[in-house]
Amino acid sequence: MIPAPGTLAAMSTNSTTPAIAAAGLRKSFGDHVVLAGVDLHVPAGTIFSLLGPNGAGKTTMVQVLSTLLSPDAGQVHVAGHDLVRSPDSVRAAIGVTGQFSAVDNLLTGEENLLLMADLHHLGRQNRRRRATELLERFDLTDAARKPAVTYSGGMRRRLDLAMSLVGTPRVIFLDEPTTGLDPRSRRAMWQMIRELVAGGVTVFLTTQYLDEADQLADRIAVLDHGNLVAEGSPAELKRLVPGGHIRLRFEEPRSLHAAAGVLGEVSVDEDTLTLQVPGDGGVRSLRALLDRLEDASVEVGELSVHTPDLDDVFLALTGHTDDAKVTTR
Repeated sequence: MIPAPGTLAAMSTNSTTPAIAAAGLRKSFGDHVVLAGVDLHVPAGTIFSLLGPNGAGKTTMVQVLSTLLSPDAGQVHVAGHDLVRSPDSVRAAIGVTGQFSAVDNLLTGEENLLLMADLHHLGRQNRRRRATELLERFDLTDAARKPAVTYSGGMRRRLDLAMSLVGTPRVIFLDEPTTGLDPRSRRAMWQMIRELVAGGVTVFLTTQYLDEADQLADRIAVLDHGNLVAEGSPAELKRLVPGGHIRLRFEEPRSLHAAAGVLGEVSVDEDTLTLQVPGDGGVRSLRALLDRLEDASVEVGELSVHTPDLDDVFLALTGHTDDAKVTTR
């Protein structure tokens, strides 16, 4: 049974102002409820990942929190500012990298950054200095004066992220930032995100790559049909789902059957000479299992531990995995 959100994740005990705090956030389009009273608490200086199938409301959530859409109800504070009463203050404190690149293909990388600097009202000297810093930081110096249309997908995403950082935001919204990138570019983007957080920035990440959330996020929330159905660290969410087991492979049928007799309720595969034993894979349970086999003089050929992953969590919470992308790239 999946506990309701909040039973896993108590509010942060940190006394500092949270990067994002929402209570009862609602948004509808006509009769269609997209966000049905969502509560959020995102500590500053962390990576918070929002997962959910297509149509769950992830992009709408980002659009509301970044002031692109107005909420219908609820109280929301971003970087300490009231979203409804002080939207300009919120905009000054955030950066947004959406699903679709904001890069102007007709401009060079440098010109794109200078344009963003103008929009942030940076002075002539500061705009040039900031653009140079970001080009260096995102390894775009050599391509700075080339039209963005000539950039690879990874370069465009790096430039897009650099553009969102021109105003030195405290909170960055990344809406599926690595979609379409090759494995090397994805990992480079992950490293950049980690470096941002190490520098004190808060990242609100939506993604359909479950391994991406597993690798990056301090906390994950799962949104389905406008409701948060669970929230916790990746490890906490994985513990919600049963199915962990220890897989034992034997060299001969006699050892397989002897082990099955010793261990009791196990799944036996005669063709591969393997047993699956339910278990959490902890050191204590592993030691106890091996001790029982040793006492019975049963020789094990191979042992491996299998624990639920975010794919299992996603399936248990939303009932389907077709919209979530599980990858080991």
